[in-house]
Amino acid sequence: MRERLWRAANPNLAADVRDGLVRELMDARRAVGAALRAGDALAERSARQRVHAAKVSLGERGPVWWDDGAPDYNRRMLRNTPYADDAKPAADR
Repeated sequence: MRERLWRAANPNLAADVRDGLVRELMDARRAVGAALRAGDALAERSARQRVHAAKVSLGERGPVWWDDGAPDYNRRMLRNTPYADDAKPAADR
């Protein structure tokens, strides 16, 4: 386990909007795989841009969707965040 924190999708998205964005994300990820298998760098770049756009729309990347002032630890190693001690087994604390 790499113990990296990943931002969750915005829970305030309407279910139908979220479902459509998740479908687009999965289609884009499949397109990345197809481009890699085909050795098509241009198609890969385009597919990765689609993945990024879907993730931003879902709230997994880009501006934070919460408004409580909590910092964004997206894509940070767990050990480098304030949550590190919470993740340790009780015997190790």
